[in-house]
This record gives sequence, structure tokens and C-alpha cells, in this order.
Amino acid sequence: MLITFSTPAYPKITMFGDIAVKLLKLMGHSGKIPGALSAADVPVALEKLRAGVQAQLAAEPEPEPAEIQDPAAEPRVGLATRAFPLIELLQAAADAEKEVMWDKS
Repeated sequence: MLITFSTPAYPKITMFGDIAVKLLKLMGHSGKIPGALSAADVPVALEKLRAGVQAQLAAEPEPEPAEIQDPAAEPRVGLATRAFPLIELLQAAADAEKEVMWDKS
């Protein structure tokens, strides 16, 4: 399942459903699809998401040195990297005082 986030202040963002739900929960939302945030709720959700991502980064183990890693393994994409586009969308919505919506794609 894919989830698309939208706001009049920024281009649409689509991400995998499991990651989107995890990020929604970090924002303090239930994680239900579809959903929306009013313009007044966006700054609080943005701050919660940033704090949640920072907490996840602090809890992640140190990456293995390059000489120990399996060269055939796919590189792991961290939560902070996956959250970056949504943080940008939320920041744009907060700056423009616009709502944010999400739904299945």
C-alpha cells in the first residue's frame, strides 16, 4: 500500500504505507488512513515528528564498519532519511498556514 501526503503549500509526497503509518504515529496521530491535520495542528505535529525521529536516531545502534558489512546487501535507509520529505511538507504547510491530508494511492 502507498500513502500520499498533500497540502496546497508543497508538492505531493508518496511513501510506503508501513513507513507512513510509523511517521503518523510519531506525529501523535492514530495512523488511520485517510486522515488530515488542520492548519492549526500542523506545527505541533511537525515538532512531534522531529522529536520522534531524533529519539529513533539516538536509539539506533552504530553502523558496522564498511569492512564488516556484506557488500551484496542492500543499503539500509534510515527513518530520518525517509521522514525528511514529510518534514519538508509539514514545514511548508506550517509556514503557509495550510492543512495537510493523506490517503491511499
